[in-house]
Amino acid sequence: MGQSWVETETSGCDLGDARLNRRLGAMLEALGDRPGKSLPTAFQDWSNTKAAYRFFSNGNVSEDKILEGHFAASALRIKATDGPVLILQDTTEFSFKRASPEKIGFTKVSTGRKLKEGRYQKHAICGLLMHASLAITPEGLPLGLTAAKFWSRSKFKGTAALKRKINPTRVPIEQKESMRWLDNLRLSTELAGAPERCVHVGDRESDIYELYCLAEEIGTNFVVRSCVDRLAEDGTTTIAKVMAQVQSSGTHEVRFRDAQGKDHCAMLSVRHATMTVRPPIGKQRQYRHQALQIIHAEELNPPEGRSPIFWKLITNLPVATHADAVHKLEWYALRWKIETFFRTLKTGCRIEELRLATADRLANCIAQCCVVAWRVTWLTMLSRETPASDPAAVFTDEERHLLECATPDRTRQASHDLAFYVRAVARLGGYLDRTSDAPPGTTVIWRGLSRLSDLLEGARMAKPPPETCG
Repeated sequence: MGQSWVETETSGCDLGDARLNRRLGAMLEALGDRPGKSLPTAFQDWSNTKAAYRFFSNGNVSEDKILEGHFAASALRIKATDGPVLILQDTTEFSFKRASPEKIGFTKVSTGRKLKEGRYQKHAICGLLMHASLAITPEGLPLGLTAAKFWSRSKFKGTAALKRKINPTRVPIEQKESMRWLDNLRLSTELAGAPERCVHVGDRESDIYELYCLAEEIGTNFVVRSCVDRLAEDGTTTIAKVMAQVQSSGTHEVRFRDAQGKDHCAMLSVRHATMTVRPPIGKQRQYRHQALQIIHAEELNPPEGRSPIFWKLITNLPVATHADAVHKLEWYALRWKIETFFRTLKTGCRIEELRLATADRLANCIAQCCVVAWRVTWLTMLSRETPASDPAAVFTDEERHLLECATPDRTRQASHDLAFYVRAVARLGGYLDRTSDAPPGTTVIWRGLSRLSDLLEGARMAKPPPETCG
C-alpha cells in the first residue's frame, strides 16, 4: 500500500525530535479531515488539543520546518511533469482581533469614520502577512507551494511623512519588503531544479526591475503585469509611448467572473513589441538595460458599470507572433489560481477565526493549513484535468465504500473513477450535481471532506468490538 497524503507531505520534515514529527503528521491529518473547524473540534479531545497548543508554541518548530516536507513533495511533483511550470507569486493578509495586538503585529493602517473636527479616524490592523509561491501546470493543476514567508509590521509612525522625504526607488531592494519577491523567485527556482522550465507569474506589485535582473542571472523566466511606465529604448522615451505606435496584432477573448460571481466575456485588442527596457534613473549605474517583450491587451467596447480590462505585461520569453502573445496572456490569466488558494485558506480553513495569541503560533498553524488548502485545491482541479484517474491514489478503501453508499441510486452505475468519488464528496458538501451544474469547486469539496470524516468516525464506532478470549 502506498503512502497516505499526510506521509507524502511530511516525510521530508525533520523537527529534530521523532515525537514532534509524529505529532505533526497527526495534527495535519486532523486538520485535513475537518477543514474549517475550530482547533478543539479538529483535535477532538483536550489531550490532543493541549498537545497541539504545545506544538505551536515549541521553540524548535517553525513554519519553514513544517512546510519543508511539502516543499520537497512539490519538487517531486514538478519533476514528474513535462513542459513549463508556472510559479504564481502573491501576498495575502490575515486580520485578527486581539486584546494585545502587539503580540502578533500589524499589517496596515485603516481609515475609519469621520470625526467632528473633520479628520478621519485611523487605526492599525492587527494581523500577519504571507507571501507565497504556488507551482501549477499550464492546465491549472496545483503542484504545491514552493516558497512561503510570514511576517508582520511594527506600529506605523509617520510613514506618509517619511515618503515625502525619501524617494522609495533609491532605497536598496534589500532594505524593502519587496525583497520577498526576489527571495521567493530564487528559492522556487532552486526547488524546481530546472530554471529554464519555470515561468514566474506576478501581478503589478511584482513589477520590480531587480526581479528582471535576478531572473536573467539565474536563467529563469517571468511574466509580470506592469504598473510602472519605465524608460525605454535610448532612455528618451517610455514603454507607453513606444507601444502607442504599435499596431494591433489581433484580438483575444477572455471569460471571467466578477466579485459577485457574475460571468463576463471581454474582447481584447492585443499589441506586442520587443524593446530595450532601462532601469530607474537612480539605479542605472547598478543595473544594465534589458531586451524584454511587452504585451498590451486592452478591452474593446467595455460595458458601462465595469472597469475596462487593460493588461500590460512584461516578459523575457520570446513573443514573435500574435499566438505567442495570446499564449502569455493565457498564462497570466492563470494567476487567479493563487487567489483561489488564498480563498480556500482563509474561508475554508477559517484562519482569521484562530484564537492563538502570538505571531509564531499563528504562523505555525497557518503553515499546516496551507498544506490542507493546497490538497483541497489540488483535488478539485485533479478531478477536472484527469477525471479517469485511479481513485485509490486519493481515497482509502473505507472512504470509497462510504462514498458509494452515500451516492444516489441514479448515479451509482457511473464509472467509479476519480471524478465519481470527488463528486460524491462534493454532494456531501451541498453540491446538487445537476446536469447543467458546473464542476464542483473548492467550497463544496472542503465541506464534503469534513462530512466524510464524520461518516468514517461513525462507521468505525458502529463496528462491533473485537472478541476477546476469556
